[in-house]
Amino acid sequence: MRTSQSVKEQQRAYAQRLLTALGKELALRDVPAVLVVAQDGRPALDVTDSRGRMRRVFVQLPFCWFYWGDQGDERVSFLQMPVAVDRIEQAAREGWREGEQGELSIDLNKIVDAYRG
Repeated sequence: MRTSQSVKEQQRAYAQRLLTALGKELALRDVPAVLVVAQDGRPALDVTDSRGRMRRVFVQLPFCWFYWGDQGDERVSFLQMPVAVDRIEQAAREGWREGEQGELSIDLNKIVDAYRG
């Protein structure tokens, strides 16, 4: 990796590698998944469920999560890839929950600011 790469570029590249690995594992299990770039520039994996509905799986690097919504059961640690693949495959086979995909948004700066004082 070039030392001139910014931290953001390195994080984006790492997230893309994680999603690529996840996509390959899901493909081996016949779960349709396509690597894409979201409008905001984040890499994502478009995963189609058993009903033909798509959800985007994103990476939350600070918490080591793959996530596909804002609910507690819509995230899994990427630190144990086989477990993550199992969980995402299960969710896709059962079908994504009804409604719009929620966005997990955690502003770490707000958390840090709360402890300053």
